[in-house]
Amino acid sequence: MGHNASVTIKAVFYNATEKRVLSPGEVVFAEGDIGHEMYGVVSGTIELRHGDKVVGRVGPEQTFGELAIIDAAPRALTAVAAETSEIVAINEHMFLFLVHETPTFALQVMRSLSHMIRDLDEATSTD
Repeated sequence: MGHNASVTIKAVFYNATEKRVLSPGEVVFAEGDIGHEMYGVVSGTIELRHGDKVVGRVGPEQTFGELAIIDAAPRALTAVAAETSEIVAINEHMFLFLVHETPTFALQVMRSLSHMIRDLDEATSTD
């Protein structure tokens, strides 16, 4: 009997030792920052902003900031807690572990990136 990927990912998020509690309005990272980790949301909501415009929201069991694991380019968006939130940092080592142990995690990350690109494209095309 195989593990359900979302249960495994949820367990990783909930059992992570590097949890961070954010207050509403607290910035996780800013557009232009250099990053070396992505994040998973344990609870709450994180807004993704391009300038002052909200272009996406992520909630429990979702990830954000994935491009930092893929390349060394500056952050394209600003991530801000929309409410009291708890997140976990996922560095490259943990990312590779998750992909190895739960291959569907890579698919989840790709879906998250796809949604972010579509949301950003939609938000910027209506300006």
